[in-house]
Amino acid sequence: MHIDNRHHRDLNAGPEAVGVLLTGLASRNDRLWPHENWPRMRFDGPLAVGAAGGHGPIRYTVEECETGKRIRFRFTGPAGFHGYHELVVEPRGAGTTRLAHRLVMTASGSARLSWPLVFRPLHDALLEDALHKAALALGQTEPPPVWSPWVRLLRRLAGGSMRQRAYSNR
Repeated sequence: MHIDNRHHRDLNAGPEAVGVLLTGLASRNDRLWPHENWPRMRFDGPLAVGAAGGHGPIRYTVEECETGKRIRFRFTGPAGFHGYHELVVEPRGAGTTRLAHRLVMTASGSARLSWPLVFRPLHDALLEDALHKAALALGQTEPPPVWSPWVRLLRRLAGGSMRQRAYSNR
């Protein structure tokens, strides 16, 4: 099963400001990853090519890294995830920059079921939360994304492995 999953947000900021958010990923001052409500992204060293880590059960290594512009992660787990995901800063002109996320993989074995039933809904909700957090960090105001009933159920079933939602309307 081939998967090409994309999310993006156009932000009212220059590429340098958006790049700072990307550069701070997985750091103590991370203003992009929604670690308040999802498993924290962690690595065995600085965010650079070869660093190994992930978030929750998702494992990967940093495959490519252009500071403030792009970072690509190669999946190492769970079993059946073969591919990568990446974050890219794309200047759009007129003070607007797109922060884009793309996941490209082939799912095999049990991942052919776990991706569409469990991982994709959680992944999509996490990414929308991250893009929302980026917008807030850059001074934009917008309502938070709303999780689907399926995402709320999956999170409830996960129990203590996911943090409680900070937003009151979730």
